[in-house]
Amino acid sequence: MTRSLFSLDNQIAIVTGACGKLGPVWADALLEAGARVAAFELPGAPASPVYAALAKGAGDRLRRFDCDVTDRASLEAAVARLAADVGEPTVLINNAGVDQPPDAAGRRSRIGELPIDQFRRMVEVNLLGTFQATQIVGTRMAAQGRGSIVNIGSLYASVSPDQRFYDHLPGDLPFLKSPAYGASKAAVVNLTKYFATLWGPSGVRVNTLSPGGVAGGQDDQFRTKYGARVPLGRMAQPEDLKGPLVFLASAASSYVTGHELRVDGGFTAW
Repeated sequence: MTRSLFSLDNQIAIVTGACGKLGPVWADALLEAGARVAAFELPGAPASPVYAALAKGAGDRLRRFDCDVTDRASLEAAVARLAADVGEPTVLINNAGVDQPPDAAGRRSRIGELPIDQFRRMVEVNLLGTFQATQIVGTRMAAQGRGSIVNIGSLYASVSPDQRFYDHLPGDLPFLKSPAYGASKAAVVNLTKYFATLWGPSGVRVNTLSPGGVAGGQDDQFRTKYGARVPLGRMAQPEDLKGPLVFLASAASSYVTGHELRVDGGFTAW
């Protein structure tokens, strides 16, 4: 009985930003739980090797749909194609986002000269894109009387970046994690609560999953610094994220809505 609660058999799930770093992790988890997955991604965006391998093995249970979460007409057209070709979505993973990964030679600014366009772009994709996808897909779910929406947040929705993680990186200017990323993700957490309370009576649950740092190509010094700050002593592995996602997407969390589930190894416990 308990095992069946985590099943996503006969569910149709959308993952936005599906071809990047974490998108394939969410798609793989949903596929393993039995769902059919629609990968929403920018037209012409290259698929990561992980996504390409996943698509090869999933067959017609994983289909890519071109769309831009910041373009309402594009989103509406992709959702309409999905509904006509596969069926109405019952799960939405709002993953599409813009981050600022640590670099050794990227374009940097002092905080006083941080370009407003960089800030605006993060808010546009991370917050407005999440709102727009929720608005379009969630309205259809509410009309059906069921659905689960999982917004991908971040550790930095709750705490400020520790700039000391990056002070070993070479460059004429120090690497500075943008304030726009955490600000946009914190807004997503509040947006989650808004829609959870609005659509609860319609049978639609809305939650946030906020990962901590996920291992993936960071340099040794960064990983050592970060791990020393985490009670579990390490960065997250992609596999650490799958169970929490399936929990929030499935009937296993049928009485959970408006919640932020932090998968951060205890980082925010200190």
